[in-house]
Amino acid sequence: MPDITTTGGSASPGRTLGATTPAAGNLPQENPHHARRWLILAVIGIAQLMIVLDATIVTIALPDAQKALGFSNGDRQWIVTAYSLAFGALLLFFGRLADLIGKKNTFIIGLVGFGLASALGGAAPNFEVLVTARALQGAAGAMLAPAALSLLTTTFTEPRERGTAFAVFGGIAGSGAAIGMLLGGLLTEYFNWRWTLFVNVAFTVVALVGAVTLLHTQRSEHRPKLDLFGTVVISGALFCLVYGFSNAASHPWSAPSTWVFLAAAALGIVAFSWWQTRASHPLMPLRILLDRDRGGSFAAVFITGAGMFGVFLFLTYYLQIMLRYSPVKTGLAFLPMVFVLMASATLATTRLLQKVGARPLVAIGMVLAAAGMAWMTGIDVTTSYATHILGPLLIIGVGIGLVMAPAMNIATFGVDADDAGVASALVNTMQQVGGSIGTALLNTLATAAATSYLAGKLPTPLVLAHAQLHSYVTAFWWSAGIFAGGAVVCGLLLRPGVHVSDPQAAPAVHG
Repeated sequence: MPDITTTGGSASPGRTLGATTPAAGNLPQENPHHARRWLILAVIGIAQLMIVLDATIVTIALPDAQKALGFSNGDRQWIVTAYSLAFGALLLFFGRLADLIGKKNTFIIGLVGFGLASALGGAAPNFEVLVTARALQGAAGAMLAPAALSLLTTTFTEPRERGTAFAVFGGIAGSGAAIGMLLGGLLTEYFNWRWTLFVNVAFTVVALVGAVTLLHTQRSEHRPKLDLFGTVVISGALFCLVYGFSNAASHPWSAPSTWVFLAAAALGIVAFSWWQTRASHPLMPLRILLDRDRGGSFAAVFITGAGMFGVFLFLTYYLQIMLRYSPVKTGLAFLPMVFVLMASATLATTRLLQKVGARPLVAIGMVLAAAGMAWMTGIDVTTSYATHILGPLLIIGVGIGLVMAPAMNIATFGVDADDAGVASALVNTMQQVGGSIGTALLNTLATAAATSYLAGKLPTPLVLAHAQLHSYVTAFWWSAGIFAGGAVVCGLLLRPGVHVSDPQAAPAVHG
């Protein structure tokens, strides 16, 4: 029998899942979203899909956008970097803002901002306007993402239904990049690059109607105050961190634009951590971070974000450059992984999480993802999709599904309603920073591998092709190592046992 741990409310954060029954002696309080919770899940899912697919949907359209607006190859990276910088730097601030002004209000403002920024980008007459629009998209996404996850956390409190909701949410978070590549390829190939941005307007309208009609505005009695100094310090540190690693993907690590920003980020994070132990109203209360289960879940999201780029980034290069796949065909190649990822995420959170707990699921998922990445190192310059790519993708999809949905569930598990927004923001921050670090690290290792392969060789087309292949294989091996290390780290951090509801805990407060 698994160890079953039950604790109460915010007194012991991280071990109470989805309490729905009020304290003894009080009258029952019905969940105000109960009757419409599945419609709310659909609205939250649309918002989450907009955020995660935007990281890749525009990337596929970049060559066409560059041709249309006439910007240089050096400027091209800013279309992606402007979004990630604003998104990563502002996540924690907007997460706390959701706790201050209400999750519904933050969610709606984020939706409107994302839609308007997308419309501006789609209609951009020049490079400067497009970059501005992408930065505004990132800022709106930073407002939208933690509000969406915290709404999910406080809307679904019954364990089984919470598992289903997080299966959908985690599946979208894990597969959104692949969906973005497919949708971006379709829109670019059959319509116009501008539709990779305009499509968000349609998503926004649907989600906005649902948010206005379905969500209730309820705030807790004791709303937290904003830690202005902590906000400025951590926002600056996250900006430097994301910029430093983004810059490292295309510049040497010795470049001042890389190491100076990374050093500033490290100092900022240390200063922020020190300040949080002394601030009367800390932006990131240490009670959120110090629980072992929550820490293990944050680590799982971070490591998965870093390792996943070995799949999405380098396999995309391999399919399009070496196997000559079109953007649409490349997106279709990832669909089997999306399907099994959603299936494994659903199984993990609706059935397995309540039977075996998060620890074995996350550890096994990491091992499967590592095995899939290791299998994928067998590719060649003329590899068949059916024999060397489909199988690894299916295994990786199962693994990521077992990790992402349970990790997001436990990361927001038992968090006090006043801290739901900032805890949700930290989940998104871990995924964003993990992705930035993974991109920079794997890109650096792949480039070094290609350079090493070419040393002393005549650069014929065949040798160049094999050098490129060697760089992809190197990235896949390192991704496998990241996931294998994640299995060890998360296995040590996460406690054994099943998280269950505490019948004495207070009902959730909705925003």
